[in-house]
Amino acid sequence: MNEVVVKRSGWSWWYLLFAVQFLVALWPPFYNKLEPTLFGIPFFYWFQLAWILACAVLTAAVYWATDD
Repeated sequence: MNEVVVKRSGWSWWYLLFAVQFLVALWPPFYNKLEPTLFGIPFFYWFQLAWILACAVLTAAVYWATDD
């Protein structure tokens, strides 16, 4: 009955993964290329699709790591 609840602060180092997501998305020279192609699809397109999936995984990792 006498449990001590430790409340964490509102900021965590895990939130830096969000910064990585935005930095990659906001730096087009990083992925604005035609080569390498994947099944005939230029790098620009398949990288963006793969990045959406990677961001979903990173967001889930942040959610579970910072879940209160």
